[in-house]
Amino acid sequence: MDTSLTYIPRIADKMLQEQLAAAGVVLIQGPKWCGKTTTAEQQAKSVLYLDEPRTRQANLLLAETDPEILFQGDTPRLIDEWQLAPKLWDAARFEVSRRRLPGQFIFTGSSVPPDMSELTHSGTGRFAWLTMRPMSLWESGESNGSISLHALFQGNMTAAIAPDISLKELAYLICRGGWPGSLSLTPNAALRQAINYVEAVANSDISRVDNVNRSPEFTRRLLRSYARHQGQQVSISTIYKDLENNRNGSMSEDTIASYIIALKKIFVIEDMPAWSPNLRSKTAIRTSDTRYFVDPSVAAAALGLGSEDLIADLHTFGLLFETMAIRDLRVYAAALDGQVYHYRDKNGLECDAVLHLRNGNFGLIEVKLGGDSLIEAGANTLKQLADKIDTAKMKSPSFLMVLTGAGQYAYRREDGVYVVPIGCLKD
Repeated sequence: MDTSLTYIPRIADKMLQEQLAAAGVVLIQGPKWCGKTTTAEQQAKSVLYLDEPRTRQANLLLAETDPEILFQGDTPRLIDEWQLAPKLWDAARFEVSRRRLPGQFIFTGSSVPPDMSELTHSGTGRFAWLTMRPMSLWESGESNGSISLHALFQGNMTAAIAPDISLKELAYLICRGGWPGSLSLTPNAALRQAINYVEAVANSDISRVDNVNRSPEFTRRLLRSYARHQGQQVSISTIYKDLENNRNGSMSEDTIASYIIALKKIFVIEDMPAWSPNLRSKTAIRTSDTRYFVDPSVAAAALGLGSEDLIADLHTFGLLFETMAIRDLRVYAAALDGQVYHYRDKNGLECDAVLHLRNGNFGLIEVKLGGDSLIEAGANTLKQLADKIDTAKMKSPSFLMVLTGAGQYAYRREDGVYVVPIGCLKD
Protein backbone atom coordinates (compact mmCIF):
# COMPACT_ATOMS: atom_id res chain seq x y z
CA MET A 1 0.00 0.00 0.00
CA ASP A 2 1.10 3.57 -0.71
CA THR A 3 1.44 5.30 2.65
CA SER A 4 3.35 8.30 1.33
CA LEU A 5 0.79 10.73 2.74
CA THR A 6 1.57 11.77 6.29
CA TYR A 7 -0.01 9.33 8.71
CA ILE A 8 -0.44 10.19 12.37
CA PRO A 9 0.27 7.03 14.39
CA ARG A 10 -2.67 5.65 16.34
CA ILE A 11 -2.89 3.55 19.48
CA ALA A 12 -4.90 1.09 17.39
CA ASP A 13 -1.87 0.36 15.15
CA LYS A 14 -0.31 -2.08 17.60
CA MET A 15 -3.69 -3.56 18.50
CA LEU A 16 -4.40 -4.26 14.83
CA GLN A 17 -0.98 -5.85 14.36
CA GLU A 18 -1.57 -8.15 17.33
CA GLN A 19 -5.04 -9.15 16.17
CA LEU A 20 -3.84 -9.91 12.64
CA ALA A 21 -1.35 -12.35 14.13
CA ALA A 22 -4.14 -14.09 16.03
CA ALA A 23 -7.22 -14.10 13.78
CA GLY A 24 -8.09 -14.68 10.15
CA VAL A 25 -10.30 -11.60 9.92
CA VAL A 26 -10.05 -8.42 11.99
CA LEU A 27 -13.17 -6.27 12.04
CA ILE A 28 -12.42 -2.59 12.76
CA GLN A 29 -15.58 -0.77 13.78
CA GLY A 30 -16.29 2.77 14.94
CA PRO A 31 -17.81 6.10 13.89
CA LYS A 32 -17.29 7.66 10.50
CA TRP A 33 -14.25 9.95 10.15
CA CYS A 34 -12.40 8.40 13.09
CA GLY A 35 -9.65 6.96 10.86
CA LYS A 36 -10.56 3.26 10.54
CA THR A 37 -9.78 2.94 6.84
CA THR A 38 -6.58 4.99 7.00
CA THR A 39 -5.30 2.95 9.94
CA ALA A 40 -6.17 -0.31 8.17
CA GLU A 41 -4.42 0.87 5.00
CA GLN A 42 -1.12 1.11 6.85
CA GLN A 43 -0.99 -2.68 7.30
CA ALA A 44 -3.07 -3.87 4.34
CA LYS A 45 -1.28 -5.23 1.27
CA SER A 46 -4.33 -4.86 -1.01
CA VAL A 47 -7.66 -3.03 -0.75
CA LEU A 48 -11.22 -3.37 -1.97
CA TYR A 49 -13.37 -0.27 -1.47
CA LEU A 50 -16.87 -1.70 -1.67
CA ASP A 51 -18.49 1.74 -1.86
CA GLU A 52 -16.29 3.09 -4.69
CA PRO A 53 -18.84 4.62 -7.13
CA ARG A 54 -17.15 3.26 -10.24
CA THR A 55 -17.30 -0.37 -9.09
CA ARG A 56 -19.95 -0.35 -6.35
CA GLN A 57 -22.66 -2.14 -8.32
CA ALA A 58 -20.30 -4.84 -9.53
CA ASN A 59 -18.83 -5.28 -6.05
CA LEU A 60 -22.23 -5.81 -4.46
CA LEU A 61 -23.29 -8.23 -7.21
CA LEU A 62 -20.13 -10.31 -6.80
CA ALA A 63 -20.60 -10.30 -3.03
CA GLU A 64 -23.89 -12.06 -3.63
CA THR A 65 -22.86 -14.45 -6.40
CA ASP A 66 -19.10 -15.00 -6.35
CA PRO A 67 -17.56 -13.46 -3.20
CA GLU A 68 -14.27 -15.36 -3.41
CA ILE A 69 -13.28 -13.17 -6.37
CA LEU A 70 -13.41 -10.15 -4.08
CA PHE A 71 -11.00 -11.86 -1.70
CA GLN A 72 -8.26 -12.24 -4.31
CA GLY A 73 -5.26 -10.04 -3.56
CA ASP A 74 -2.25 -9.80 -1.31
CA THR A 75 -2.95 -10.27 2.39
CA PRO A 76 -3.93 -8.75 4.67
CA ARG A 77 -6.63 -7.63 2.24
CA LEU A 78 -8.75 -4.68 3.37
CA ILE A 79 -12.49 -4.83 2.64
CA ASP A 80 -13.76 -1.30 3.32
CA GLU A 81 -17.42 -0.68 4.29
CA TRP A 82 -18.04 -4.41 4.40
CA GLN A 83 -21.48 -3.96 5.97
CA LEU A 84 -22.84 -3.01 2.53
CA ALA A 85 -22.58 -6.73 1.67
CA PRO A 86 -23.24 -8.69 4.87
CA LYS A 87 -22.87 -12.05 3.11
CA LEU A 88 -19.14 -11.36 2.93
CA TRP A 89 -19.00 -12.26 6.64
CA ASP A 90 -19.82 -15.93 6.09
CA ALA A 91 -17.81 -16.03 2.88
CA ALA A 92 -14.74 -14.67 4.68
CA ARG A 93 -15.22 -17.13 7.51
CA PHE A 94 -15.28 -20.01 4.99
CA GLU A 95 -12.27 -18.64 3.09
CA VAL A 96 -10.24 -18.31 6.30
CA SER A 97 -11.16 -21.85 7.30
CA ARG A 98 -9.94 -23.04 3.90
CA ARG A 99 -6.67 -21.10 3.98
CA ARG A 100 -5.92 -21.90 7.66
CA LEU A 101 -3.80 -18.77 8.07
CA PRO A 102 -4.16 -15.70 10.32
CA GLY A 103 -4.10 -12.14 9.03
CA GLN A 104 -6.05 -12.69 5.82
CA PHE A 105 -8.60 -9.88 5.87
CA ILE A 106 -9.34 -6.56 7.53
CA PHE A 107 -13.00 -5.53 7.48
CA THR A 108 -13.82 -1.88 8.23
CA GLY A 109 -17.28 -0.43 8.76
CA SER A 110 -18.96 2.61 10.27
CA SER A 111 -22.19 0.80 11.10
CA VAL A 112 -23.43 -2.68 11.85
CA PRO A 113 -25.25 -4.52 9.02
CA PRO A 114 -28.95 -3.60 8.78
CA ASP A 115 -29.96 -7.27 8.57
CA MET A 116 -27.96 -9.48 10.92
CA SER A 117 -30.15 -12.46 9.91
CA GLU A 118 -28.00 -12.80 6.80
CA LEU A 119 -25.08 -13.86 9.02
CA THR A 120 -25.21 -17.59 9.75
CA HIS A 121 -21.96 -17.84 11.72
CA SER A 122 -20.89 -15.86 14.80
CA GLY A 123 -17.30 -15.61 13.61
CA THR A 124 -15.95 -17.28 16.75
CA GLY A 125 -12.45 -18.57 16.16
CA ARG A 126 -12.08 -16.73 12.87
CA PHE A 127 -12.89 -13.06 13.59
CA ALA A 128 -11.42 -10.54 16.01
CA TRP A 129 -12.98 -7.18 16.85
CA LEU A 130 -11.22 -3.85 17.21
CA THR A 131 -13.15 -0.70 18.11
CA MET A 132 -11.66 2.62 17.04
CA ARG A 133 -12.76 5.97 18.38
CA PRO A 134 -11.82 9.56 17.58
CA MET A 135 -8.30 10.51 18.59
CA SER A 136 -7.28 10.89 22.20
CA LEU A 137 -5.26 13.97 23.14
CA TRP A 138 -2.12 11.80 23.23
CA GLU A 139 -2.71 10.76 19.60
CA SER A 140 -3.55 14.26 18.38
CA GLY A 141 -0.49 15.73 20.08
CA GLU A 142 -2.02 17.86 22.84
CA SER A 143 -0.95 15.47 25.63
CA ASN A 144 2.74 15.11 26.38
CA GLY A 145 2.20 11.52 27.55
CA SER A 146 4.29 11.97 30.69
CA ILE A 147 1.88 9.85 32.77
CA SER A 148 1.19 6.32 31.58
CA LEU A 149 -1.87 4.41 32.76
CA HIS A 150 0.08 1.21 32.24
CA ALA A 151 2.74 2.51 34.62
CA LEU A 152 0.09 3.51 37.17
CA PHE A 153 -1.19 -0.06 37.19
CA GLN A 154 2.40 -1.14 37.91
CA GLY A 155 2.57 1.32 40.82
CA ASN A 156 5.00 3.63 39.06
CA MET A 157 4.59 7.36 38.66
CA THR A 158 6.97 10.28 38.68
CA ALA A 159 5.67 13.82 39.08
CA ALA A 160 5.59 15.64 35.76
CA ILE A 161 5.04 19.07 34.28
CA ALA A 162 1.81 19.40 32.33
CA PRO A 163 1.61 21.17 28.97
CA ASP A 164 0.30 24.70 29.12
CA ILE A 165 -3.33 24.14 28.05
CA SER A 166 -5.48 27.11 28.99
CA LEU A 167 -9.21 26.80 29.64
CA LYS A 168 -9.78 28.56 26.33
CA GLU A 169 -7.68 26.00 24.48
CA LEU A 170 -9.31 23.13 26.37
CA ALA A 171 -12.74 24.43 25.33
CA TYR A 172 -11.53 24.52 21.72
CA LEU A 173 -10.27 20.93 21.93
CA ILE A 174 -13.67 19.82 23.22
CA CYS A 175 -15.48 21.53 20.35
CA ARG A 176 -12.97 20.37 17.74
CA GLY A 177 -13.02 16.77 18.91
CA GLY A 178 -10.67 14.00 17.95
CA TRP A 179 -11.47 13.76 14.23
CA PRO A 180 -8.18 13.10 12.38
CA GLY A 181 -9.21 15.16 9.37
CA SER A 182 -9.55 18.29 11.51
CA LEU A 183 -5.92 18.40 12.66
CA SER A 184 -4.57 19.92 9.45
CA LEU A 185 -7.32 22.55 9.19
CA THR A 186 -7.58 26.09 10.46
CA PRO A 187 -9.38 26.38 13.82
CA ASN A 188 -12.60 27.65 12.22
CA ALA A 189 -12.59 24.89 9.61
CA ALA A 190 -11.81 22.28 12.26
CA LEU A 191 -14.81 23.38 14.32
CA ARG A 192 -16.98 23.17 11.21
CA GLN A 193 -16.07 19.45 10.89
CA ALA A 194 -18.03 18.54 14.02
CA ILE A 195 -21.04 20.58 12.88
CA ASN A 196 -20.93 18.84 9.50
CA TYR A 197 -20.69 15.49 11.27
CA VAL A 198 -23.90 16.12 13.22
CA GLU A 199 -25.66 17.29 10.04
CA ALA A 200 -24.57 14.15 8.19
CA VAL A 201 -25.89 11.99 11.02
CA ALA A 202 -29.26 13.80 11.05
CA ASN A 203 -29.74 14.08 7.29
CA SER A 204 -28.45 10.72 6.16
CA ASP A 205 -26.58 8.29 8.39
CA ILE A 206 -29.32 7.62 10.93
CA SER A 207 -31.66 6.55 8.12
CA ARG A 208 -29.11 4.68 6.02
CA VAL A 209 -28.03 2.40 8.85
CA ASP A 210 -31.14 0.22 8.53
CA ASN A 211 -32.98 1.85 5.61
CA VAL A 212 -35.65 3.32 7.90
CA ASN A 213 -36.63 6.89 7.04
CA ARG A 214 -36.09 9.07 10.11
CA SER A 215 -36.75 12.75 10.68
CA PRO A 216 -33.62 14.93 10.48
CA GLU A 217 -35.25 17.59 12.66
CA PHE A 218 -36.23 15.12 15.38
CA THR A 219 -32.75 13.60 15.22
CA ARG A 220 -31.24 17.04 15.90
CA ARG A 221 -33.62 17.56 18.83
CA LEU A 222 -32.76 14.14 20.25
CA LEU A 223 -29.04 14.80 19.92
CA ARG A 224 -29.49 18.09 21.79
CA SER A 225 -31.38 16.32 24.57
CA TYR A 226 -28.73 13.61 24.77
CA ALA A 227 -26.07 16.30 24.99
CA ARG A 228 -27.89 17.91 27.93
CA HIS A 229 -27.75 14.57 29.75
CA GLN A 230 -24.11 13.66 29.13
CA GLY A 231 -22.63 11.74 32.05
CA GLN A 232 -26.01 11.02 33.61
CA GLN A 233 -27.98 7.82 34.15
CA VAL A 234 -31.25 9.02 32.71
CA SER A 235 -34.09 6.93 31.35
CA ILE A 236 -35.85 7.14 28.01
CA SER A 237 -38.76 8.65 29.94
CA THR A 238 -36.54 11.50 31.14
CA ILE A 239 -35.37 12.20 27.60
CA TYR A 240 -39.00 12.09 26.44
CA LYS A 241 -39.96 14.70 29.05
CA ASP A 242 -36.97 16.85 28.14
CA LEU A 243 -37.99 16.82 24.49
CA GLU A 244 -41.56 17.75 25.44
CA ASN A 245 -40.41 20.60 27.66
CA ASN A 246 -38.08 22.04 25.05
CA ARG A 247 -40.47 21.84 22.12
CA ASN A 248 -44.20 21.27 21.83
CA GLY A 249 -44.92 17.60 21.37
CA SER A 250 -42.61 14.64 21.01
CA MET A 251 -42.49 11.20 19.49
CA SER A 252 -43.29 8.20 21.64
CA GLU A 253 -40.78 6.65 24.01
CA ASP A 254 -40.57 3.59 21.73
CA THR A 255 -39.68 5.81 18.78
CA ILE A 256 -37.06 7.65 20.83
CA ALA A 257 -35.58 4.28 21.83
CA SER A 258 -35.44 3.21 18.17
CA TYR A 259 -33.57 6.41 17.25
CA ILE A 260 -31.09 5.80 20.06
CA ILE A 261 -30.50 2.23 18.87
CA ALA A 262 -29.81 3.57 15.36
CA LEU A 263 -27.34 6.12 16.76
CA LYS A 264 -25.56 3.33 18.62
CA LYS A 265 -25.35 1.26 15.43
CA ILE A 266 -23.44 4.07 13.73
CA PHE A 267 -21.30 4.56 16.85
CA VAL A 268 -22.41 8.14 17.55
CA ILE A 269 -23.62 7.14 21.01
CA GLU A 270 -21.51 5.00 23.31
CA ASP A 271 -23.15 4.63 26.70
CA MET A 272 -21.12 3.41 29.67
CA PRO A 273 -22.08 0.26 31.60
CA ALA A 274 -22.32 0.22 35.38
CA TRP A 275 -19.63 -1.35 37.56
CA SER A 276 -20.71 -3.85 40.21
CA PRO A 277 -17.89 -4.50 42.68
CA ASN A 278 -17.99 -6.65 45.80
CA LEU A 279 -18.72 -4.31 48.70
CA ARG A 280 -18.41 -4.76 52.45
CA SER A 281 -21.97 -3.54 52.98
CA LYS A 282 -25.12 -4.52 51.12
CA THR A 283 -25.36 -1.21 49.31
CA ALA A 284 -27.68 -1.27 46.29
CA ILE A 285 -25.75 -0.37 43.14
CA ARG A 286 -27.42 1.49 40.30
CA THR A 287 -27.14 -0.57 37.11
CA SER A 288 -28.36 1.87 34.45
CA ASP A 289 -25.96 2.85 31.68
CA THR A 290 -24.53 6.36 31.68
CA ARG A 291 -25.24 8.48 28.59
CA TYR A 292 -22.27 9.52 26.45
CA PHE A 293 -21.43 10.46 22.89
CA VAL A 294 -18.35 8.91 21.32
CA ASP A 295 -16.74 12.37 21.19
CA PRO A 296 -17.42 15.64 23.06
CA SER A 297 -17.56 17.63 19.81
CA VAL A 298 -20.83 15.87 18.92
CA ALA A 299 -22.42 17.20 22.11
CA ALA A 300 -21.04 20.72 21.56
CA ALA A 301 -22.22 20.80 17.94
CA ALA A 302 -25.64 19.37 18.85
CA LEU A 303 -26.07 22.14 21.43
CA GLY A 304 -24.79 24.80 19.04
CA LEU A 305 -21.98 25.73 21.41
CA GLY A 306 -18.52 27.05 20.61
CA SER A 307 -15.48 27.39 22.85
CA GLU A 308 -16.48 30.88 24.04
CA ASP A 309 -19.89 29.55 25.06
CA LEU A 310 -18.24 26.90 27.23
CA ILE A 311 -16.02 29.47 28.91
CA ALA A 312 -19.18 31.44 29.79
CA ASP A 313 -20.95 28.33 31.15
CA LEU A 314 -18.55 26.35 33.35
CA HIS A 315 -21.23 23.81 34.30
CA THR A 316 -21.71 22.72 30.69
CA PHE A 317 -17.95 23.01 30.18
CA GLY A 318 -17.46 20.50 32.97
CA LEU A 319 -20.00 18.06 31.55
CA LEU A 320 -18.43 18.11 28.09
CA PHE A 321 -14.93 17.88 29.53
CA GLU A 322 -16.06 14.70 31.25
CA THR A 323 -17.15 13.34 27.85
CA MET A 324 -13.68 14.15 26.48
CA ALA A 325 -12.03 12.44 29.45
CA ILE A 326 -14.16 9.32 29.00
CA ARG A 327 -13.27 9.24 25.28
CA ASP A 328 -9.56 9.32 26.09
CA LEU A 329 -9.86 6.77 28.88
CA ARG A 330 -11.70 4.40 26.53
CA VAL A 331 -8.97 4.72 23.91
CA TYR A 332 -6.26 4.06 26.50
CA ALA A 333 -8.20 1.26 28.20
CA ALA A 334 -8.60 -0.62 24.91
CA ALA A 335 -4.81 -0.65 24.50
CA LEU A 336 -4.51 -2.14 28.01
CA ASP A 337 -7.16 -4.80 27.31
CA GLY A 338 -9.56 -3.07 29.65
CA GLN A 339 -12.94 -1.36 29.79
CA VAL A 340 -14.30 1.78 31.42
CA TYR A 341 -17.30 1.63 33.76
CA HIS A 342 -19.30 4.01 35.93
CA TYR A 343 -20.24 3.51 39.59
CA ARG A 344 -23.19 4.87 41.51
CA ASP A 345 -25.03 3.50 44.52
CA LYS A 346 -28.37 4.22 46.18
CA ASN A 347 -26.69 6.59 48.65
CA GLY A 348 -25.49 8.85 45.84
CA LEU A 349 -21.83 7.84 45.99
CA GLU A 350 -20.64 8.12 42.41
CA CYS A 351 -17.36 7.49 40.60
CA ASP A 352 -17.01 8.91 37.09
CA ALA A 353 -14.80 6.14 35.69
CA VAL A 354 -13.56 2.73 36.75
CA LEU A 355 -10.84 1.43 34.44
CA HIS A 356 -11.05 -2.34 34.82
CA LEU A 357 -8.54 -4.66 33.16
CA ARG A 358 -9.10 -8.24 32.09
CA ASN A 359 -6.72 -9.48 34.81
CA GLY A 360 -8.92 -8.01 37.53
CA ASN A 361 -6.83 -4.93 38.26
CA PHE A 362 -8.73 -1.66 38.34
CA GLY A 363 -8.27 2.04 38.95
CA LEU A 364 -10.83 4.53 40.27
CA ILE A 365 -10.98 7.89 38.49
CA GLU A 366 -12.86 11.11 39.18
CA VAL A 367 -13.02 13.74 36.42
CA LYS A 368 -12.85 17.40 37.44
CA LEU A 369 -12.35 20.49 35.32
CA GLY A 370 -9.91 21.88 37.91
CA GLY A 371 -9.65 23.90 41.11
CA ASP A 372 -8.51 22.88 44.57
CA SER A 373 -12.02 22.42 45.99
CA LEU A 374 -13.15 20.18 43.12
CA ILE A 375 -9.95 18.12 43.32
CA GLU A 376 -10.46 17.70 47.07
CA ALA A 377 -14.07 16.61 46.54
CA GLY A 378 -12.98 14.13 43.88
CA ALA A 379 -10.28 12.67 46.12
CA ASN A 380 -12.75 12.24 48.99
CA THR A 381 -15.18 10.41 46.69
CA LEU A 382 -12.44 8.04 45.54
CA LYS A 383 -11.37 7.25 49.11
CA GLN A 384 -14.97 6.63 50.19
CA LEU A 385 -15.51 4.14 47.38
CA ALA A 386 -12.16 2.44 47.98
CA ASP A 387 -13.13 1.95 51.64
CA LYS A 388 -16.38 0.22 50.61
CA ILE A 389 -14.68 -2.46 48.47
CA ASP A 390 -14.47 -5.91 50.02
CA THR A 391 -10.80 -6.71 49.45
CA ALA A 392 -11.35 -10.26 50.74
CA LYS A 393 -13.34 -10.95 47.57
CA MET A 394 -11.58 -8.73 45.02
CA LYS A 395 -8.37 -6.78 44.58
CA SER A 396 -7.78 -3.36 46.07
CA PRO A 397 -7.73 -0.53 43.51
CA SER A 398 -4.38 -0.19 41.77
CA PHE A 399 -4.67 3.58 41.96
CA LEU A 400 -7.01 6.46 42.78
CA MET A 401 -6.80 9.39 40.36
CA VAL A 402 -8.43 12.78 39.88
CA LEU A 403 -8.19 13.55 36.16
CA THR A 404 -8.29 17.31 35.62
CA GLY A 405 -8.63 19.71 32.72
CA ALA A 406 -6.46 22.44 34.19
CA GLY A 407 -3.28 22.06 36.17
CA GLN A 408 0.46 22.68 35.97
CA TYR A 409 1.65 19.37 37.37
CA ALA A 410 0.83 15.70 37.68
CA TYR A 411 1.60 14.54 41.21
CA ARG A 412 0.76 12.19 44.07
CA ARG A 413 -0.98 13.65 47.12
CA GLU A 414 -0.03 12.71 50.67
CA ASP A 415 -3.16 10.54 50.88
CA GLY A 416 -2.01 8.55 47.84
CA VAL A 417 -4.48 10.04 45.34
CA TYR A 418 -2.92 11.00 42.02
CA VAL A 419 -3.84 14.32 40.39
CA VAL A 420 -3.23 14.18 36.65
CA PRO A 421 -4.07 16.86 34.06
CA ILE A 422 -5.52 15.27 30.91
CA GLY A 423 -2.66 16.85 28.93
CA CYS A 424 -0.24 14.45 30.66
CA LEU A 425 -2.09 11.17 30.10
CA LYS A 426 -1.44 8.27 27.71
CA ASP A 427 -2.12 4.53 27.64
